[in-house]
Amino acid sequence: MILIKRIYDPIHEFDGKRILVDRLWPRGVSKEKAAIDEWMKEVAPSHELRKWFHEHANFDEFKEKYRKELKGDESKIVFLKQLQKWADEGTVTLLYSAKDEVQNQAVFLSGIIHEIDNV
Repeated sequence: MILIKRIYDPIHEFDGKRILVDRLWPRGVSKEKAAIDEWMKEVAPSHELRKWFHEHANFDEFKEKYRKELKGDESKIVFLKQLQKWADEGTVTLLYSAKDEVQNQAVFLSGIIHEIDNV
């Protein structure tokens, strides 16, 4: 099972394995307070794509560009497969710091983790 939540939200026992999927460490959150199990910055959008999205705010186009980034890098596929394995074994919570709870990389990742072969 895959859950999605902001890293600033309260921690719950049902979060399962907490995975940060941001490239940059979230402002104002200590590593102890974050209580993450893994920081997978490798699957986060590149700096260039993140900057592009902030400038253009077109989520549909962002998703296409992000999909191409993931598909074009075999090492990212390895990390996605690890996320898929953990989700098959139990609960995984993808953590992000963006203010937008609907249009962010964690939402996109949660939708494609089980479609890795089609990324």
